[in-house]
Amino acid sequence: MADNKPMRLWGGRFEGGPADALTRLSVSVQFDWRLAPYDLLASRAHARVLHRAGLLTQDELDRMLGALDDLDRACRTGEFRPTVADEDVHTALERGLLERLGSLGGKLRAGRSRNDQIATDLRLYLRDHVRMIVSRLVELETALISQAEENADVAAPGMTHLQHAQPVSFGHQLLAHVHAFTRDVDRLRDWDRRAAISPLGSGALAGSSLPLDPAAVAAELGFDAPAPNSMDAVADRDFAAEFLFCAALIGVHISRLGEEIVLWASQEFRWIEVDDAYSTGSSIMPQKKNPDVAELARGKSGRLIGSLMSLLTTLKGLPLTYNRDLQEDKEPVFDAVDTLLLVLPAVSGMISTMRVNKAKLEASAPDGFALATDLAELLVRRGVPFREAHEAVGHLVVWCQVNDKDLGDLTDDELAKVSPHFAVDATGASVRDVLNVRGALAARSAFGGTAPDRVRDQIANLREIVDSQAAWASES
Repeated sequence: MADNKPMRLWGGRFEGGPADALTRLSVSVQFDWRLAPYDLLASRAHARVLHRAGLLTQDELDRMLGALDDLDRACRTGEFRPTVADEDVHTALERGLLERLGSLGGKLRAGRSRNDQIATDLRLYLRDHVRMIVSRLVELETALISQAEENADVAAPGMTHLQHAQPVSFGHQLLAHVHAFTRDVDRLRDWDRRAAISPLGSGALAGSSLPLDPAAVAAELGFDAPAPNSMDAVADRDFAAEFLFCAALIGVHISRLGEEIVLWASQEFRWIEVDDAYSTGSSIMPQKKNPDVAELARGKSGRLIGSLMSLLTTLKGLPLTYNRDLQEDKEPVFDAVDTLLLVLPAVSGMISTMRVNKAKLEASAPDGFALATDLAELLVRRGVPFREAHEAVGHLVVWCQVNDKDLGDLTDDELAKVSPHFAVDATGASVRDVLNVRGALAARSAFGGTAPDRVRDQIANLREIVDSQAAWASES
C-alpha cells in the first residue's frame, strides 16, 4: 500500500494545502468507495475512447487496461483500499493507477472531470442495484401470490375505516398488496429508461475539445444514449431523487402490509400466525410472540421517506451546474438501497411462512352486518331505488341491534315487519336467500371483483407479470 501522503486531483493554482477542517469536511471516500467497480468500468470505456481519438497508443491502451483490471481485482479482494488521505473514490483509484503505471496513469484524466465521472458512476450503480431490488420485490410478490392461491376460497371480513364492511376473499386482499408492488416495479423499470443516459464526455460542464466519442462510451456502458446537454448532465440528480421517490413508495407499501400483519397476528384478530423464525419474544414476558419483522419493516418506511426529503431539500436551490452540495446525493441513495435489500427478504420470508387461520376468517366474515350491502343490492334488482333500499336496510340494522340479532337470524315475518321491501316476492323468493357469505363472494364476479374465480384470474395474470419482471431484473 502506498504511504498516506495526500494526493489531490486539483491544487496546481494553490500555493498551500487545504486546512484540516476543510479536508475533513470534503472527504467522501468513506461512503463513495462502493462506487469503485463502476468508476473502473467507466475508466476502461474512457481509455478506449482516448485510444480511438489518437491520445493513447495501442501499447499504452493495453497497459492501461491491464492496470485497470489489476486494480479492479485488488479492490475486490481488499488488497487495495482507500486511505485517510484519499479525498474520494476517484482520487483513490487514480492513486492506484499511478502506482501501477507511473505517469502513464495520469493520461486517463484527459477529457473527463470528477463532475461527469460521479454522475456516471452513480447512474451505473443505481441501474445495477435497481435490478437487485426488483428481484427482491419479485420474491415478495411470489410469496403473496402463493398465499393468495391457497386462500382464494377463504372468506374474510373486508374493512373500511378498520370496521367490517363486506365479505371478501382473503386471497383477494393479499393480491391487493401484489398489485401495489407490481406498480412499484413498473415505476422502477420506467425510471431505468430515463436513467439510461450517459453523462461521460460532458467534462466539468462544457464538454471537451478533445475528439472524444460520448455515444461510443454510452453504448459500451449499457446506456441508451449520451446526454444531449453537458451542463444538465453534470448538474442533474433527477434520477437519484426519482429513485428515492420509488424507494419511499415501496417503503410505504411495505409498511401498509406490515401494519396488516401486526393487526392480523394480534389476539383481537387472530387471522394469522407468524412463523417462529420471523418472530421475537419478550425479555420479561415469556408468553409473548412479537411480529418484529412487520414492525421493523413498518419503521423503515420513515427512513426511506427521510432520504427522499433530504435529497430534494439539497437540490431545491442549486444553480447550474455542479455544486459541492451534490456530495450529499450519495448517502441517502446508498442508505435507501441498503434498506430495501435488507427489509424485502425478511418480509418475503415472513409472508411465505405465515399460517392463515381459515376458520377464524370464515367465522368473522359476516360479522358487523357485513351482508347489508348485498341485501340493498337485491332490493335494487327488484326495482327499488338504491336511496330507498339503503335507508330500509339501515333501519333493519338498527332493529337488529335493538333486538340483539344478526341479519342471518331473521325470519321472513320479522323482515317484512321492518319494511315491505323485505317481504317475500310474488315468486316466493325470500331476501334471506342473499344473506350468506358464499353467495356474496360469488356474486361479485365482475372484472376486478372478489369472487374466487376472479381471484384465480388475477393470480394467473399476476404470475405472468411477475415472470416478466423477473426476466427484466436478470438482464445484465
